[in-house]
Amino acid sequence: MAAPEGPLVVGVDSSTQSTKALIVDAATGQVIAQGQARHTVTPDHESDPRLWWDSLRDALEQCGPYARQASAVSVAGQQHGLVTLDRNGQPVRPALLWNDVRSAPQRDRLIERLGGPKAWAERIGSVPSPSFTAPKWAWLSEHEPEAARATAAVRLPHDYLTERLTGAAVTDRGDASGTGWWASSTQRYDEGVLELIGLDPTLLPRVLGHGEAAGTVRDLPGLPLPRGALVATGTGDNMAAALGLGLRPGQPVLSLGTSGTVYAVSRHRPTDPTGTVAGFADARDAWLPLACTLNCTLAVDRIAALLGLDREAVEPGGATVLFPFLDGERTPHLPYASGLLYGLRHHTSGGQVLQAAYDGAVFALLRALNLVLDGDSDPDAPLVLIGGGAKGTAWRETVRRLSGRPVRVPRARQLAALGAAAQAAGLLLGEDPAGVARRWGTDIGPSYAAVPRDEAALGRLEEALTGADALLRPR
Repeated sequence: MAAPEGPLVVGVDSSTQSTKALIVDAATGQVIAQGQARHTVTPDHESDPRLWWDSLRDALEQCGPYARQASAVSVAGQQHGLVTLDRNGQPVRPALLWNDVRSAPQRDRLIERLGGPKAWAERIGSVPSPSFTAPKWAWLSEHEPEAARATAAVRLPHDYLTERLTGAAVTDRGDASGTGWWASSTQRYDEGVLELIGLDPTLLPRVLGHGEAAGTVRDLPGLPLPRGALVATGTGDNMAAALGLGLRPGQPVLSLGTSGTVYAVSRHRPTDPTGTVAGFADARDAWLPLACTLNCTLAVDRIAALLGLDREAVEPGGATVLFPFLDGERTPHLPYASGLLYGLRHHTSGGQVLQAAYDGAVFALLRALNLVLDGDSDPDAPLVLIGGGAKGTAWRETVRRLSGRPVRVPRARQLAALGAAAQAAGLLLGEDPAGVARRWGTDIGPSYAAVPRDEAALGRLEEALTGADALLRPR
């Protein structure tokens, strides 16, 4: 490995299951070292924040001596999690994570009490889902009032780690925009929402602006980072991934993971009253409209397993339609749906059924992407595919066939951690972090030309979704 050409920076991605740390040459973007440590999540989708800190230290230790040479660090974290701390900075209870949806009743009441979905979209920028932090606090206040009374500070996951590093109670606009109590219309905490949920604003961290420093690394036992290293604001994982790609406004991204995510940087503040598009802020000074589907790679892999096929064993032809909504579905809004298969014939092959599962999952993502872009994109711009599914030929070819657009698959991995590293480098060097990522070439990868859009398949899917509406909704 060549010697670093510039100072070293650390990018951290503290996700639901593990914490990853990258040591990156700020001049070239070369990953010098990396580490990863898992942490425990309960079946109820809770996690002890202290385990995130232990995992961060373990991941940095795996990076050897390079972590101790770092000049700056930034933490990206899973969005929406509710971290409640007592007066000593210790967790009052395990954090409620983004995929904990027990607060659905509180979410429904909050939407109604603020004036309905349209009012939320115009004021807050998003119609909150049960994943958002505001309904979680409302649930905690209702079901665990003693824990709510004992809470002296409320943080998001990345805030918690940044505060452990620096001692500063700060956050950024990107991650704050996923709480439900930060309003995109004013770019401030919304006192009306905080009053609705009974949350004292003094418990919340200060929202830093783009390019501000959270502070410097404290002298902490067992932490393999140099005291005095700069600490950037950090951000949410989706915002960090957008930074990691160096996205320009209008560049569409499809993230193919257990769930599917579509987003693009926008100069226009999103206000979708249907709630399909979350009107997040990005980690800089723009916006990151985003939509999510629940059923993506894991659901299609399950269909492959049921058929006894390898996930790549797809076959063309046939008129089968399969919506793999095995966990219900968020986009379209069908929370009680199950998988739906129809159109079988004597000559239908297992490979055609598997291809239909890919088609159904990609169709849902592309419908969501149309809402995210809302005409704010060059229709010939390539779709950027990331996530585990981006490595699969069947996923890539299905996206090409149903979108009719070119596709690019960046070679860079760990994009959230890379985005955090770019944010740290931007702070250290006085540069735009997205520009840093572009200089690093993080979006470079193979490109695939557009193919004619499969209008017949799209027509079948659209017709089937409309016709099957009664079957997909609760009875």
